[in-house]
Amino acid sequence: MATCPECDAALDLEPEDVDLEDRLSCDDCGASLKVTSIAPLELDLDDDDEDDEDDVDDDDEEEDDDEEADVDEEAELGEEEE
Repeated sequence: MATCPECDAALDLEPEDVDLEDRLSCDDCGASLKVTSIAPLELDLDDDDEDDEDDVDDDDEEEDDDEEADVDEEAELGEEEE
């Protein structure tokens, strides 16, 4: 029996049911977990999910910068036409 490192809920898992590095989620709190040890069965929070979220945030910031640059160019073009 393993426990969720986030909420300490008991998870109904047996070592023969999982492989090292398997990813799963806690039924109680929804945390993304990764199997870090088979004997004894241990789980850790899955850091890869957090990295993916960071990548999305970075992409959004780049898009915002691009949109601001487009607005600036349009304003300059409008001034030149006058």
